Amino acid sequence: MFSRLREDIASIIQRDPAARNAWEVLTCYPGLQAIVMHGWARWCWSRGLKWLGRLISHLARIFTGIEIHPGATIGRRVFIDHGFGVVIGETAQVGDDCTIYQGVTLGGTSLSRGAKRHPTLEAGVIVGAGAKVLGGFTVGAGAKIGSNSVVVKPVPAGATAVGNPAHIIKKDISTPDSGAAQLFAAYGVTQNGDDPISKVLHTLIDHAVSQQEQIEKLSAALSAAGIVCETGPEKDKLNPEQINSLVD
Repeated sequence: MFSRLREDIASIIQRDPAARNAWEVLTCYPGLQAIVMHGWARWCWSRGLKWLGRLISHLARIFTGIEIHPGATIGRRVFIDHGFGVVIGETAQVGDDCTIYQGVTLGGTSLSRGAKRHPTLEAGVIVGAGAKVLGGFTVGAGAKIGSNSVVVKPVPAGATAVGNPAHIIKKDISTPDSGAAQLFAAYGVTQNGDDPISKVLHTLIDHAVSQQEQIEKLSAALSAAGIVCETGPEKDKLNPEQINSLVD
């Protein structure tokens, strides 16, 4: 128990630059305190002391603002940063070295008792503040969930999910993260993580402007050849800079 506690404290100090020493982490970090109390609740739950397990979980919620069902499985070196408003459901599984920020819900969408209703986070997953991961699917190892995303389907290992409903940004394997960034990315923020939908919209805008220019050239050529084309009402030309600024 104490070796695991020391391991958790060392992991928090490594990942949070605001953590100055072990005593501060032990006494002032509700995420660590919630995980310690979850260990007690889990011990009772697994030995048939269901009510006592739920009571300890409830007390942990009052004390830390973090609700972890005693039936949930929490791995080693899990870091719940800030933590207020975090909810982890009964059949959720959180792998080793995961990071969960405030306001995160690992929730279920089924009412079936005994079924796997809550998500599984594999090792090293980062879930940004306010994100909701809902359902009995798996988020692959090293994946990142952007803040305020709503994830309702599996996320591949190493990918990033953003938006509501979340869509997947594949990790660029040609430019792997290095050093500390490989271990940890605060709030799931990654470099060069542009939204793919935004990229597609920018491409469509550029294509529309290109077509507009081509049509103008064709109209000028037809007019020079003496061919009269019927024209519709005059419209404002596309302003790509203005439209692109709205998409960003």
